[in-house]
Amino acid sequence: MDLTLIVVLVIALALFFDFTNGFHDTANAMATPIATGALKPKVAVGLAAILNLVGAFLSTEVAKTISGGIIKEGDGGVLITPELIFAGLIGAIVWNMITWLLGLPSSSSHALFGGLIGAALVGFGVGAIDFAVVMSKVILPALLAPLTAGLIAYTATKLAYAITRRYDGKPDGRDRFRHAQIFSSSLVALAHGTNDAQKTMGVITLTLVAAGLQPAGAEVQLWVIVTCAIAIALGTYMGGWRIIKTLGTGLTDVKPAQGFAAETATAATILASSHVGFALSTTQVASGSVIGSGLGRRGSKVRWRTAGRIGVGWLLTLPAAGGVGALAAVVAHLGVIGIIIDTIVGVSVIAGIFLWSRRNEISHHNVVSEVAHSGRAVKIKRNPKPKKKVAS
Repeated sequence: MDLTLIVVLVIALALFFDFTNGFHDTANAMATPIATGALKPKVAVGLAAILNLVGAFLSTEVAKTISGGIIKEGDGGVLITPELIFAGLIGAIVWNMITWLLGLPSSSSHALFGGLIGAALVGFGVGAIDFAVVMSKVILPALLAPLTAGLIAYTATKLAYAITRRYDGKPDGRDRFRHAQIFSSSLVALAHGTNDAQKTMGVITLTLVAAGLQPAGAEVQLWVIVTCAIAIALGTYMGGWRIIKTLGTGLTDVKPAQGFAAETATAATILASSHVGFALSTTQVASGSVIGSGLGRRGSKVRWRTAGRIGVGWLLTLPAAGGVGALAAVVAHLGVIGIIIDTIVGVSVIAGIFLWSRRNEISHHNVVSEVAHSGRAVKIKRNPKPKKKVAS
């Protein structure tokens, strides 16, 4: 197959992955403000889309980690070909769609890494992967970031409830945190753009380097930044309602003070990681923050069974996406016919998952009914004045 044609196919598939990343991860920023009633569903996803777009222009450190860190270079250049990147993207997209169907907030980032690693292993063997970079900038952040965000959210929730503790029957003012959530959730959406949009930028840059169209170590080109920013913004606007439902109400009942604490912890962790080039999972960070905030509010219950399901999804993401990517890479080695087979099978699986999801559709119309009670529960009525005793 002509090199230019395969590069165009890879770029198109990478942008589609970016699109799926957007609607898969909308919940990271907007699940809790929707759950508490701080923002209406369509307004929330629209705001997240705009801020994802802006955030994508703020940094390229994570893109550099992917384009010049995970896959090693050999004598003939980077140890991956555009055909293998194509196969790796199929692995990432298929796993993203499966977890979306199940409503699991799994990591789009790890799906991408798994797919690329699986394809590179098939094409060039173990020597193609820089496991030191994978450990330091992918695995360790995956372990530490959710714990860090959860601890910050736990502390912030405790502090918020201590500051607003009720005395003498006066209202505590916690409902005002609902307005603060608009700011904190916006910050998460902005941070999401600085981290997740860059992963696709890194993949496209890696493709250009592998095809000899760009020297290794060069900066991410402007057209790559613009197209990736638009793709993730469009995906975000679609709204990943299934995952919003899980993250908004499946882990714990979120009140405004909790939501504000969770979102602030998520944003701080993601922004700090983006600055140093850690390609972490924003989904894992957001889930850790929600659990931390649930533990921090007295009387709140964390649904550990749901948390366990999410945890299993996290553990399976890298190997599962890697397995699909490796299988697609084996087929891609057949040449033109292999790429055609991969494309047909990939499109069929994605279409099948989408059609299956229509049997139990969740949209902005019915996701609110699932979470509206959480928003109403925060209203605090003034205590009635004590009745005067009648002298006998």
